Amino acid sequence: MVVSKVKLNLKKQWITRETALQRFNTDFLRDTDKLNEFRITLNNRFQSLQDILEEDETTMEDKRKGIKEASS
Repeated sequence: MVVSKVKLNLKKQWITRETALQRFNTDFLRDTDKLNEFRITLNNRFQSLQDILEEDETTMEDKRKGIKEASS
């Protein structure tokens, strides 16, 4: 009985936290100027991560080719 109460309490907290995190200000994005500004900001924020990933991919590909050539 104690286990079921704990599970119910955890489930209740999980649901309330999940719904609290899903609230978004969609009215803000209806304005096209603000939407474009948001997109630019978001793209700029993740551009450096994309650059790092692209560098890592080429480096890993070069390493793979080097290993393949060395073993041949």
